[in-house]
Amino acid sequence: MFLQAVGHGMEPSFLGEVMGVARDFFKLPLEEKQKYSNLVNGNEVRIEGYGNDMVVSEKQILDWCDRLYIIVEPENRRIYSLWPTQPPSFRDILSEYTVRCRKIANLFLQNLAKLLDLHEDYFVNMFDENALTYARLNYYPNCPKPDHVFGMKPHTDASVITIVFIDDNVSGLQLQKDGVWYNIPILPNALLVNVGDVMEIMSNGFFKSPIHRVVTNAEKERLSLVMFYTMNPEKEIEPLSELVDEKRPRRYRKTTTNDYIAQLFETFARGTLAIDTVKI
Repeated sequence: MFLQAVGHGMEPSFLGEVMGVARDFFKLPLEEKQKYSNLVNGNEVRIEGYGNDMVVSEKQILDWCDRLYIIVEPENRRIYSLWPTQPPSFRDILSEYTVRCRKIANLFLQNLAKLLDLHEDYFVNMFDENALTYARLNYYPNCPKPDHVFGMKPHTDASVITIVFIDDNVSGLQLQKDGVWYNIPILPNALLVNVGDVMEIMSNGFFKSPIHRVVTNAEKERLSLVMFYTMNPEKEIEPLSELVDEKRPRRYRKTTTNDYIAQLFETFARGTLAIDTVKI
């Protein structure tokens, strides 16, 4: 499920500032960006930080993408050594964007609950003080051979829900439906909201986590800012009992947030889907 959110309350001028600090960060010299590297001790790849995917195979093809991945919620889990200090307004603007996106996320979660005939705050209340929100800033340079490499390979999100802010000037995000890829149109200043794998599992397949990818562009660069809403890393994930019965039996195995996210990074690097590993 993908939705284009308009009338969300964020002014175009503020969204311009958000995209501006993202662009300014990626334009910094490489040595400056590497201060926030996702490499530990020079070789071990962690989730957070600046860099590309972990390498799991010599045959692996990396995405044509520069990225910064950091925890933004809760504040006491932020690792500020991985938060850029340049441009100077980066931290303040990302912090404000995080607060404003949370309101949109909660509204979306409330409406999903209503669609399932659950209490309005059913999903909102599942996010306790240890639930994590990750921000991923993506920069896709123009690519001399766009037919040979993806900006981001086909995947689904390991989140409960995801909010995406896309550069208005360049398309590139595609959605797969029935084996066919469709371009997602650009609406200026809109936010793209989609359900992730965890929501698919909890809804017992009522909501589907969409397969999507990013294609490259030979002439133009592209940026996006993605907010991934996840639950407490130790929380167990399984179909809700209210949504399992004889007519619609359990379709997914139990896992935890932490284990599933780890599985996502492993399968993403291999070009497979994490959701397939928990299907019954």
